[in-house]
Amino acid sequence: MSKRVALLSIIVSDKKQISKLNEYLHEASDYIIGRMGIPYRERNINIISIAVDAPQDFISALSGKIGKLEGVASRTTYSDVITEISGDGK
Repeated sequence: MSKRVALLSIIVSDKKQISKLNEYLHEASDYIIGRMGIPYRERNINIISIAVDAPQDFISALSGKIGKLEGVASRTTYSDVITEISGDGK
């Protein structure tokens, strides 16, 4: 199995979804490298970037779950940085 470095770009236009989004991100906290959030008050949206180092299927599933939230858009950009991991997940 391998892990990849990726960036999730998230735009939240429905603030009622923030608690669910934070729940998903908390579940992924072992893989999150860093997070940056920018409230864009003039447009009433939040722009969030999440850097992760995780198995590709996990990244895809996380992005998919986030993107299914009403009023939330999510896209993922993958890097070429791929690391083979041992059977114990490290």
